[in-house]
Amino acid sequence: MKDGDGMARSSFQKQKILHVMDYLLRNSDELHPVSVAQLVAELERHGISAERKSIYDDIECLREYGMDIIQTGAGRNSGYYVAGRDFELPELKLLVDSVQSSKFITQKKTVSLIRKIEKLVSVYEAQQLHRQVYVQNRIKTMNESIYYNVDEIHRGISENRKIRFHYFEYTVQKEKRLRRNGAWYVISPFSLNWDDENYYMVGFDSASGQLKHFRVDKMLDIETTEEPRDGQAIYAALDMGIYSRKTFGMFNGKETLVKLRFENHLVGAVLDRLGRDVMLVPDGKEHFTLWTEVVVSPQFFAWVLGFGAEAQILEPQAVTEELREYIRQVVRLYEAQA
Repeated sequence: MKDGDGMARSSFQKQKILHVMDYLLRNSDELHPVSVAQLVAELERHGISAERKSIYDDIECLREYGMDIIQTGAGRNSGYYVAGRDFELPELKLLVDSVQSSKFITQKKTVSLIRKIEKLVSVYEAQQLHRQVYVQNRIKTMNESIYYNVDEIHRGISENRKIRFHYFEYTVQKEKRLRRNGAWYVISPFSLNWDDENYYMVGFDSASGQLKHFRVDKMLDIETTEEPRDGQAIYAALDMGIYSRKTFGMFNGKETLVKLRFENHLVGAVLDRLGRDVMLVPDGKEHFTLWTEVVVSPQFFAWVLGFGAEAQILEPQAVTEELREYIRQVVRLYEAQA
């Protein structure tokens, strides 16, 4: 045997326990214990010779290292599987479902992420994850730079610096068109917010002196600048949970205290949207009222009108008149069509 062959075989032997660990993680679970004979065959496939006793020693060493390896049976009929993992199968199903249903993650990135998540369980449990997450015809974003965007936004936040980027919209021809004629947006980033299946960055616009939100999948060419962030005091006074409830579809509008009236059976939908801390006041036997602050916008009106005659804006009068004008515009559109 040449010296080179001996050195290579010695190097393979040093990797022995790593191959045992990998094989147990990928090929064993409670329903599929792995035998010592299988481990020996796997090691031979990698050019590593092993005796049964050395396999037992490796397994014991991995246990001492912290792996939760359970033995089934006894003697030559025994098997081993990894019981405790960083993630339980139901937890990974939840993660995979979230990735699959996330509109802001492209289909290509979705497949890549799910494959990585599947590696956290055995190959057998990975099949359950695959069946769990298939969603037909899911509409996904077309912006492949979503990962880079999120990373660069977090960099700006962690380093307390402004970011700049281009912002686009789609034309009727499905082509990207830069807003502001291609001028840079320079914003102090503060948080990322997931709302209505879209991912938004909330940041402070020094030029207007306002907090604004931007769809992350519509941001291009993001760069972290050397300029420090501003608007910290305004953001610090903001409760993001309340902010998300006030904005419908993250559309801008005037924040107003409004009084709403609903039929009793809508209480679940109201609490889902406005939060459980909103105070509900009975109004007769079949209705309840509440006061809440919302950003008045067409999306807010659409939410109320979605309940038909079972929901009503009562006050202030200026908002009810704005809603009536909104309805009149829609009616005129269809009257003209008729």
